[in-house]
Amino acid sequence: MSLRLSGGRRLQSPPGSTARPTSSRVRLAVMNLLAAEVPGCAWLDLCSGSGVMACEALQRGARRVVAIEQDRRIAAVARTNLETVSAGLGSWELHYREVGRWLASSTAADRAANQDFDLIYADPPYAAGLYEPISAGVARGGWLKPGGTLIWECASDAIPGLPAGWLLRDQRRYGGTSLVLLQQA
Repeated sequence: MSLRLSGGRRLQSPPGSTARPTSSRVRLAVMNLLAAEVPGCAWLDLCSGSGVMACEALQRGARRVVAIEQDRRIAAVARTNLETVSAGLGSWELHYREVGRWLASSTAADRAANQDFDLIYADPPYAAGLYEPISAGVARGGWLKPGGTLIWECASDAIPGLPAGWLLRDQRRYGGTSLVLLQQA
């Protein structure tokens, strides 16, 4: 199976059913919602899977993208996709690590260098119960720039509750997928 970016470029899709690439409808909705914020931004893609959201961000002018994926085979697909898209665009990094450990294990110097994420996209396996731990890890680590936005992609029939210390910026439903945009209180 192949994926297409909004500009038509083909990307690889991970084999099997382990990954659930974000649908083109939802990707387009995210990029339209954040159209004014993506150019020049620093984008953190948590549970990045195929890297398609990171690729969309690069294609739309993000200056820096950091993608986190814990499955080695899926991370290899994300690396290929990012390499395909990134020529002449912003910089990118891919980290093969479990998202909670990555958020918690950085050093003070790492955090100071990476504290400027304008947009953080989190698309964990919907039923894994990771939305609250991710939000807590982002807040605890200071990963989000003041005024920045944390975006959850989640199942429309199981939208997580608003975590402590966060404000709801927006919420949209696209069939079985919903987007929840959060900002720190």
